[in-house]
Amino acid sequence: MDWQRPWHQRVAPTALAIANGRHPLSKLIPPALVLFDVLLCLVIIWKIPYTEIDWEAYMQQVSQFVAGERDYTKMEGGTGPLVYPAAHVWIYTALYAITDQGRNILLAQYIFGGLYIGALILVMACYWKAKAPPYIFPLLVLSKRLHSIFVLRCFNDGFAVYYLWLGIYLFQQRYWTMGALVYSLGLGVKMSLLLVLPAVGIVLLLGRGFRPALRLAWLIAQVQLVIALPFLAKNPWGYLGRAFEFSRQFFFKWTVNWRFVGEETFLSRPFSLLLLGLHISVLLAFITSRWLKPARKSIMDIVGPMLFLESPFNGNEELAISASVTPQYILTSVLTANVIGLLFARSLHYQFYAYLAWSTPYLLWRSGIHPVFQYVLFFVQEWAWNVYPSTSISSLVVVSMLAATVGLVWRGARAEYEPRAVKDEAAKR
Repeated sequence: MDWQRPWHQRVAPTALAIANGRHPLSKLIPPALVLFDVLLCLVIIWKIPYTEIDWEAYMQQVSQFVAGERDYTKMEGGTGPLVYPAAHVWIYTALYAITDQGRNILLAQYIFGGLYIGALILVMACYWKAKAPPYIFPLLVLSKRLHSIFVLRCFNDGFAVYYLWLGIYLFQQRYWTMGALVYSLGLGVKMSLLLVLPAVGIVLLLGRGFRPALRLAWLIAQVQLVIALPFLAKNPWGYLGRAFEFSRQFFFKWTVNWRFVGEETFLSRPFSLLLLGLHISVLLAFITSRWLKPARKSIMDIVGPMLFLESPFNGNEELAISASVTPQYILTSVLTANVIGLLFARSLHYQFYAYLAWSTPYLLWRSGIHPVFQYVLFFVQEWAWNVYPSTSISSLVVVSMLAATVGLVWRGARAEYEPRAVKDEAAKR
């Protein structure tokens, strides 16, 4: 009889089944963790003092917009000029009104707490859709830095991250138009979401087809135009130069990632060009050898016809390729593009952890390494992002973890990009 076996022989198999999603109780793990995190957020808001960093500057900038200013080059706050796209202005204008011109910070914290929980639910939904095992879900609620970014700092990265994960979930559900619309709204909050654009473009190309993907690309551009109309009408080049400022100068004292190379190297143009070259090279490696693999065509066979606005696939090919664009393919590709971009970013600040903390558990699982190492590497990364100010050691760990994640995913997720027919044949064997 089963009850006569030692307790550890009875409990261990059940615990493993729950942890790996093979037991009915597995479905209770996400809601239990969400409830835990709701309580944790409330405790943080009640017990830990709010830290002023950018909120007042956001409110000062928005107050100028409310007063009638539409020239981006003239909108400034205590921390400097307004350097975010137009959706940021619209969102924080609403918060300006709701929080008594930014004075009711406690209410703002509750709003950001709700935003955090909403984003967490989306992340878990994306993980579940991609068949990620429940044992990695606890990592989603254990980041000290991530809670700080949302409920103690009220950074706009919280909204960008929310829209990113909502867009991913809609793509996984094959709601391509809504996904593209939501992604563009996130890009309108902060240009950091440009890092995932290459993967988003390929997901739309393979999942939806060439001509529909072109229409969705135009939709993404249209959203940017519509939300920015008041500013484009006043000073178009001023808006574009501030909202999407690619030539921005970075301060060595705030960097989290490349401190270990020294200030002279960090500020040098050759170092900047090296990072850009490496970013493009690694992206191309993933595009040609991973992300485009379901198409079963070389990149030249795909790009060539597209240059003449012709589809590189016939109707039957598009259907077969689209079937290979699974929820797991979408999540792995978009999150990998995100981590590649963070790896080669010239400078990361602490709020950029919002784009990384919820990506790492999934990517470490997709790499295929042992669960113990998944947990160890996650907490090593978490430690490095909580060292303030950053040191040569902590910054080296930040970069090493990003590089390790990219390398491990490159090695471990190869089978994911096989065409659907190849996967089915392998499963039969």
